[in-house]
Amino acid sequence: MNIPVTQQLKLEARSLEEQYPLYQLIAPDGTLSEEGQAHYDVGLMRQIYAQMLRARLFDRKCVNLQRQGRIGTYAPFEGQEAAQVGSALALDEKDWLFPTYRDHAATLTFGHSMVQVLLYWAARMEGCVPPEGKHIFPPSVPIATQIPHAVGAAWAEKMKGSRQAAIVYFGDGATSEGDFHEGLNFASVFHVPVVFFCQNNGFAISVPMERQMRSKTIAQKALAYDLAGIRVDGNDGLAVYTATKTALQRAREEGEPTLIEAVTWRYGAHTTADDPTKYRDQKESEQRRIFDPLDRMEKALKKQGDWDEEWAQALRETFTREIDEAVKSMEAYPQADPADMFKYVFEEPTWNLQEQRKVFESYPGEMKSL
Repeated sequence: MNIPVTQQLKLEARSLEEQYPLYQLIAPDGTLSEEGQAHYDVGLMRQIYAQMLRARLFDRKCVNLQRQGRIGTYAPFEGQEAAQVGSALALDEKDWLFPTYRDHAATLTFGHSMVQVLLYWAARMEGCVPPEGKHIFPPSVPIATQIPHAVGAAWAEKMKGSRQAAIVYFGDGATSEGDFHEGLNFASVFHVPVVFFCQNNGFAISVPMERQMRSKTIAQKALAYDLAGIRVDGNDGLAVYTATKTALQRAREEGEPTLIEAVTWRYGAHTTADDPTKYRDQKESEQRRIFDPLDRMEKALKKQGDWDEEWAQALRETFTREIDEAVKSMEAYPQADPADMFKYVFEEPTWNLQEQRKVFESYPGEMKSL
């Protein structure tokens, strides 16, 4: 029987979507699947929970600091902690991490200091410098530009004969950029040990996923480049860790890249300069609290009989002190010099930069600090 071409295409599209089911090990109520039981390790579960709690407390503090005028515009990530922490914990010490401006939970988990993250948002260049021995790229603000950089770093490691891999973070909107497709194509052709990690929170600033693309999933975009692709529950820290660990192992042993789509949700605004009520029903954010990554991990630990309230409270107190000390350290630095924006871009400043600097220097002193 001959099936009309249009019907064939619809069947194939539906089949393609079914090839990428959501990988989940812990249900929202804390119940572990059979595979989740096999991967369960109380030490790992507590580590994921602790790093998520640390990141959430830090994130909330940063939002408050911005509202008080003590740091600049800030990009919050509350709700996406499991995606970032679970993936970063899967890395080896000498791997490469390429973050966006929102991936501080990942960089903190991988060894970045709170002081340096705060200095970044206070406009000081020290915030772009990773700790000694850590391969953490400065946060990328332009969308998707860090993806080719990550591919290049991983390719260099391969050419040196090392076992180090790279992970690069980006959002769903980045998959509509040319850098994303160029990065995946190059990594595929040259068998580069890199993990492409997309946090799909459903919106590219104000544009919902269905307005960005016809693809039902982001993971299926791997198919065009003959890459492994996986969709994972981005609020399930254990599933994210397991999927990323497997992808990194494949990168090291086979030199093969993987595209991971972590399906998650960000509760707050795109940045503190944004009003999400203009394009998103914020009631949905509150409803999605039932999928909260920290609550899910707590429920799982309780179901396994491994939850300790005193331990959790001690963590909260320790992290609060750490954050307060980091803020004090950040605020002990001199204020950033706005003239720095004209430096370190070109060896010889271009004519238009020179003109802009002259205009800037003509401003009264109080205007330069605005």
